[in-house]
Amino acid sequence: MNLKVAIVHDWLVTDAGAEKVLKAILEVYPNADIYSLVDFLDEEEREVVLKGRHVKTSFIQKLPFAKKHFRNYLALFPLAIESFNLSRYDLILSSSWAVAKGVKTTSTQLHISYCYTPIRYAWDLYNEYTKNLKQPKKFFVKSTLRYIRKFDIRTLSGVDYFIADSKFVQERIKKTYKRDSVVIYPPVDIENFHMCEQKENFYLTASRLVPYKKTKLIVEAFNDMPDKKLVVIGSGEEYESITRIAKKNIIILGYQDTSIMVKYMQEAKAFIYAAIEDFGIVPIEAMACGTPVIALNEGGTAETVQDMINGIHFKSQTKQDIIKAVHKFEKHIFDYKEISNNVQIFSIDRFKKEIKEFIDSKLN
Repeated sequence: MNLKVAIVHDWLVTDAGAEKVLKAILEVYPNADIYSLVDFLDEEEREVVLKGRHVKTSFIQKLPFAKKHFRNYLALFPLAIESFNLSRYDLILSSSWAVAKGVKTTSTQLHISYCYTPIRYAWDLYNEYTKNLKQPKKFFVKSTLRYIRKFDIRTLSGVDYFIADSKFVQERIKKTYKRDSVVIYPPVDIENFHMCEQKENFYLTASRLVPYKKTKLIVEAFNDMPDKKLVVIGSGEEYESITRIAKKNIIILGYQDTSIMVKYMQEAKAFIYAAIEDFGIVPIEAMACGTPVIALNEGGTAETVQDMINGIHFKSQTKQDIIKAVHKFEKHIFDYKEISNNVQIFSIDRFKKEIKEFIDSKLN
């Protein structure tokens, strides 16, 4: 059977976690056509994620200032995603954390949605996104998000099967969409993160420096532990404010390329992560290096970090809980080889095998 496959990805603007999933899916279906609301990857990212392949984009690609501010066209996303004509495809795979799952399909097509989360700012983060807005912007944003929610529910019937990227997301799909799903964990390039048993006397955190990642909270906790060294890797809107508050025991390195990141992950005595993530790829990379992870016992890290085996859990996003977790960590001895071995289940090959087997079972 000459299967015609379309892969629909929300938007392509950077090589982040969802793009790593897309890259692996494209390796399973190398002849698939790719659709996305916009494609603003630079040439290096395009080669890594897409191997230079062409992407069919929506009308939003050509709207004024779209390259930097395409998210301002959120109200047009449903219209844009439904504008794609996918009628000639047998299999449609949506790689969706926003509106990609809302593409139009027919009863003769199979649509499987790999869901990173039901669109967060329209559902569980709705109040957080709208509470501090001033009028009239608040009225416009709330109206837009209500419209997005209606679209999200209306298009559910077009999805035949959901795949969740974690049990945490599986529960959210059930709660929000009232739909069942299977869990297939995302691919992690663990082969590039080699185990190292020679640890140095510093802690590491690395992420985009944006509010929900809670990097500033980690820095504040280490401000209260002046005898403990923290290295921070990442860039983003909070870079300057974090740099201003960081005391002498904290080193802010900003963005670093993968080779430098791997070196610090290998040498850190522990990796610290305080965000509520749907899955969380970076902590897996750290554990692949044999490095224990001190992480919030919520979201994806509640599943991937096992307390006292490959890391330490803390209960709440507070300075006090992080400090307690660090002190608990320092009283425990970890087996670095065991930590690295435990995360081999998240490999790229495992993901490709599981995704293909699931899709094949639904095609037959």
